[in-house]
Amino acid sequence: MSIDVARTEIEIGRPKVKAKTSLLLKKIWRNQLILSGLIIVIGFIAMALILPSFVPYSPFANDYTMALKPPSLSHLFGTDNLGRDVFSRVVWGARESLASGIVIVTLAFLIGVPLGLISGFYGGWLDEIFMRIVDTWLAFPGLVLTMAIAFIMGPSFINASFAVAVIMAPQFIRITRGQVLSIRDREFVLAARSHGVPTWRILLRHILPNASTSLTVASNLNMGHAIMVVASLSYLGLGTPPPYPSWGEMLQSGTNFLTMSPWISFAPGLAIFLLVLGFTLLGEGIRDEFDPQSKIKV
Repeated sequence: MSIDVARTEIEIGRPKVKAKTSLLLKKIWRNQLILSGLIIVIGFIAMALILPSFVPYSPFANDYTMALKPPSLSHLFGTDNLGRDVFSRVVWGARESLASGIVIVTLAFLIGVPLGLISGFYGGWLDEIFMRIVDTWLAFPGLVLTMAIAFIMGPSFINASFAVAVIMAPQFIRITRGQVLSIRDREFVLAARSHGVPTWRILLRHILPNASTSLTVASNLNMGHAIMVVASLSYLGLGTPPPYPSWGEMLQSGTNFLTMSPWISFAPGLAIFLLVLGFTLLGEGIRDEFDPQSKIKV
């Protein structure tokens, strides 16, 4: 009998899931910011996952006879001072940039969201301690502190990602705390507490889902910011070390040849701009479409 009831509930739930999915797709389709951002981001994801297997040249192989060749049919973005194909290096560099953005935002999310939930829900002296630490954290110039951490730990992909995540975590703490403060005294939360629902369940089942829109917007916007900061660290020699292609390192290597071979820096610079633009459009579109407060006219 219980199996039949379960099947009935599943069959009833399927139309609801389909309806919600259809509504979500309609919202995405009619919102030009979300659609444009998705197209750009998905394009770069496809480039990072698929194109490296089909690029005509190795991004690591030097060929001094082909150094500083301008863009052509054989080298779409030209070659650098070591004769490496710029197009192949830009394609491979997309993996490093996307991976760094995902790792950084994930680490910052895992650090910031739990602390923000605890700080906002319990309040009192615990909230005061957390907020004073966050204020002190944010008092330092972000890029300078990131450079210092990356310099101390040494240049590598993991160290650079960790350094940026540490600086980005306070933003998630503040956003999560603000959402918790606006939700914790609402009727459904008070009802759950009066029925003896455990605190962890209230945080995960009632408060966190209601804060998901703001956190999603913050995650998308911070993805673009993380990619720019990692590119800055690579430009300064504190990111992924050569010879692995990194957009920031490619920008730096092309600065000495800007007057005679501008394509060396132009291609990775354009890639950084487009990818950051994609995540920014996606975040702004999600906020406009799914955050009711953004639609309030002042």
